[in-house]
Amino acid sequence: MRASEVDLSTAVGAVRLKSAILTASGTVGHDDELAAYGDLAELGAVVVKSLGPGPWPGNPAPRVAPAGEGMVNAVGLQGPGVRAWLDGGLPRLLARGATVVASIWGRTVDEFAAAAEPLTGAPVAAVEVNVSCPNLDGGHELFAHSPSSTAAAVRAATRSGLPCWAKLSPSTDRLVDVARAAVDAGAAALVLVNTLRALVVDVERRARVLGAGGGGLSGPPLHPVALHWVAACHDALPTTPIVGVGGVRSAREVVAFVLAGADAVEVGTAALADPRAPWRIQRATRRWCAHHGVATLTELKGRLDG
Repeated sequence: MRASEVDLSTAVGAVRLKSAILTASGTVGHDDELAAYGDLAELGAVVVKSLGPGPWPGNPAPRVAPAGEGMVNAVGLQGPGVRAWLDGGLPRLLARGATVVASIWGRTVDEFAAAAEPLTGAPVAAVEVNVSCPNLDGGHELFAHSPSSTAAAVRAATRSGLPCWAKLSPSTDRLVDVARAAVDAGAAALVLVNTLRALVVDVERRARVLGAGGGGLSGPPLHPVALHWVAACHDALPTTPIVGVGGVRSAREVVAFVLAGADAVEVGTAALADPRAPWRIQRATRRWCAHHGVATLTELKGRLDG
């Protein structure tokens, strides 16, 4: 079998995608910046950086610090707001032929509703509901730590009339309960997982490195954690579509997520180090499938033994 013969198309619920490889929110901006490195139309979707109901300045610098093989970030959801993005970033992404997923956030249920409502009728494939960012207000009260709070945010986001994907946090042992509440509230899919709460310390200064104090760990160290929760949620909610995200830097992580139960996979931190990573990983996944006699990536879904 040749790599060109491998079918990487997938469906996340009612949303059909030409490829299972997506970008992860927070790593490719709000606009078409990534188009300088590859054809956006070749990817399954571009998931834009999370947008609030209005402009938001984000956290004080410094915002990013290395942490072993990973990184800790506390960017703090800086962005122009949904309405400004609808007039600016979205048209430029669509002009590139991208399939677009809009990620939204809010500090309250009303803010989730205010971010979702302008998307009604917008030419985006889905709304990713970011209830799990640890970089806002110190991350002390995440919606994604509470089933009832997550359900309320998801219900508010469904006002857009678009499929809602709930992006959840690995920083709780109740994640399966939160996932179930999100689905019961109308989430069409789960995005697993967001960054893991973390802290970087400068021992010479005896101080926190990041301007906001703590942040979220991403990159390769997050992958086994994300894989655990994808498998756990697939076991508990076998008919619920799942998008896996966390530490994807090669075809092996893509295949592992699909085996654990994911329908699609997002590439995040790897794209910060190498903006061409989504296309590189997509090509590598085709080669892996061809080498192993896998004609369609979806035939591997949930086929984890043991």
